[in-house]
Amino acid sequence: MGAFKAYDIRGIYNKDFDKDIVYKVGYFLPRLLESDHVVVGRDVRTTSDEIFDALCEGITDSGADVWNIGLATTPMVYFATVFLKASASVQITASHNPAVYNGLKISRGGALPVGQNSGLLELEEMVKTGTIEKTERTGSVLERPVKDDYIDYLRSYLQDYSDLNISFDLSHGMANLMAKEVFGEKHHYLYDHFDGTFPAHEPNPLEVENCEDLIREVQKNKSDIGVIFDGDADRVMFIDEKGRFIQPDYITALLGRYYLEKEQGAVLVDIRTSRSTTEYLSALGGEVTVWKVGHAFAKLKLREIHGIFGGELAGHYYFRDFNHCDSGFVAALIVLNVVRTLKQEGKSLSSLMDTIISYANSGELNFKLEQKDEAMQALYDTYGNREDVVKLYDFDGYRIEFDSWWFNVRKSNTEPYLRLVVEAHSDSELQEKVSELSSIIRTFR
Repeated sequence: MGAFKAYDIRGIYNKDFDKDIVYKVGYFLPRLLESDHVVVGRDVRTTSDEIFDALCEGITDSGADVWNIGLATTPMVYFATVFLKASASVQITASHNPAVYNGLKISRGGALPVGQNSGLLELEEMVKTGTIEKTERTGSVLERPVKDDYIDYLRSYLQDYSDLNISFDLSHGMANLMAKEVFGEKHHYLYDHFDGTFPAHEPNPLEVENCEDLIREVQKNKSDIGVIFDGDADRVMFIDEKGRFIQPDYITALLGRYYLEKEQGAVLVDIRTSRSTTEYLSALGGEVTVWKVGHAFAKLKLREIHGIFGGELAGHYYFRDFNHCDSGFVAALIVLNVVRTLKQEGKSLSSLMDTIISYANSGELNFKLEQKDEAMQALYDTYGNREDVVKLYDFDGYRIEFDSWWFNVRKSNTEPYLRLVVEAHSDSELQEKVSELSSIIRTFR
């Protein structure tokens, strides 16, 4: 069952998984999490209602109740899990993937993630081999609306943005559920209605081509900032007032400006994060921990290190004050608060980013190849044992650091790619190292 991934269940619906598998997930999930109820939310993909029906049938046939929160962003499901004191929850979504995809993001009590190493493998085995026996008591589907409570929580971060010129791209996705209620009507909005076919662009703002309409909108409106959410609004990206896409790990540094001037402490970043970010955070007094990519790993690690916040290159931002979970809306509010302060000081977002970014960075480069392990081993054999290595991380692929440059190579946990990030002191050195590393990887196609 190829839909069972490291962080969630996800794939092309009716190819990688279907309603029978969804039913079994619903049936066995209460047993796995020892719960007599499951919070369920869903996005607006065209297959989400069918998946909702199959999931609810499985849950109720097991004897457990469904606590239905209706249409929801993924962070709203995390909020509901804690707010309702639930011991299990599911969001029906494929996040940023194209419209033919769908999936299930599962959490246990406290909005702790259920990933490959925290229950998902056991659930997959139950789905494969378990026996369905309907209980005498059939569970019920109970309505548990939490949207207004979640908006009230978000408004605790809200400042007066009347002096800010903001452009939003809601990607036809779940950000439409509450964006205008949270940020206000008097901004520039693109794709501000639900459409689960995502006709304007794929709901993945990490791909810069999906941000092109917002970039034009920022330039046309002379906006102070552009904000774009992914399909389920757990991720958010930003465009500066010059129309430049801001690489998301640099936004982690900007969050440090908001938090670390008030309270110094631990900060979490993923293994792909720029030295520009880690050095900026350290200079502000942050104790930086580097860790694996993915929400199922980040949420647990942020708790373990008692971190204040964390961020990833993919645009997930995690907050201690949001139960160590990620929220695109919380991140957007904090970034807007920083931009508001900058504007009051006569400064721009681009001017701040220019002080943060001090290295040439490739961003994430993707290679589609079969021999991923062999390619990674070849890179390790070439670089990992050199005398001039200053630091080596050997989890989630490899990050091998030298004085003037570093690279990370890792296998995607959600897509059939080997991913490479390279960073160097200069553009010329960056181009040289990208070419060098890419030539080794391409021999394994």
